[in-house]
Amino acid sequence: MSKEKQPLTDTLHIPEPEDELTHPMKDYLRSERLPHIWCSTCGIGTVITAFITGLEKSKLEKEKVAVVSGIGCSGRAAGYIRLDSFHTTHGRAIPFATGLALGNPELKVAIISGDGDLTAIGGNHFIHAARRNMNLTIICINNFNYAMTGGQAGPTTPLKANASTAPYGCYEYPFSLPFLAESSGAVFVARWTSLHVRRLAKSISEALLKPGFSFIEVISPCPTLYARRNRLGTGLDLMKFYHDNAVIKHGADTSQVDIKYQESIIVGKFVDKDKPTFFESRNNFLKDRLGNHFIPYKGPEKI
Repeated sequence: MSKEKQPLTDTLHIPEPEDELTHPMKDYLRSERLPHIWCSTCGIGTVITAFITGLEKSKLEKEKVAVVSGIGCSGRAAGYIRLDSFHTTHGRAIPFATGLALGNPELKVAIISGDGDLTAIGGNHFIHAARRNMNLTIICINNFNYAMTGGQAGPTTPLKANASTAPYGCYEYPFSLPFLAESSGAVFVARWTSLHVRRLAKSISEALLKPGFSFIEVISPCPTLYARRNRLGTGLDLMKFYHDNAVIKHGADTSQVDIKYQESIIVGKFVDKDKPTFFESRNNFLKDRLGNHFIPYKGPEKI
């Protein structure tokens, strides 16, 4: 007798839905909101990957981490990350995050936003949160312009760079963000590019575990506006520029790490020091003044 023909499913593996390949970071992404809005070869998605990797390395509980962002291309980050998150109004990411940190001292609050949102309209909040040493981790994705609203010059646009509001080149002196952060009081300061994914992920992990105000600047390509206006090529061309011109100098003096137009970029971990956080300073001061009458605030669940 001829051998009975086997069903096709016995000879070929047809995966059931639970066997289908899934994204390795699916637990950290709001897949229902994908595809994202970012341009092809933009570096923001790479920074999100580094953030999730750094968060996993930190071993922090997801329930004790919140993400806040403001307005702009980078401001969409909070909407795509599956954590407690909030997309705030322009320039208000830091005060909103400060409220979360004050309301629940056990919560680690990370802010992912852009150079314009954090250091232009949000600049006053930035320097005072650093001054107070609030327990916040700031990840500033710097693409040198206001990319979402037309490519205008911003607080980090390098001298001579072209922008829609500087068609002959920018003549305003830009901020050096690591210098601004350290001089304002940050206890952890680093800068990487979106090319340095593993180093960036490591810095994010360190920053998340660092008590106090930690700051990471990430230089990210903007192929649609900044690169096009300055005839710098594609996002891949910008990444190649980072590869060829990034100079790693850990511990560099932040007053010497200014970014000049199409010149070498100093990257690395510049500052890593310890000092009392806002809550530690507050509690120690009031305990000294009030003695046994002082009751430290420990969070909403422990009142």
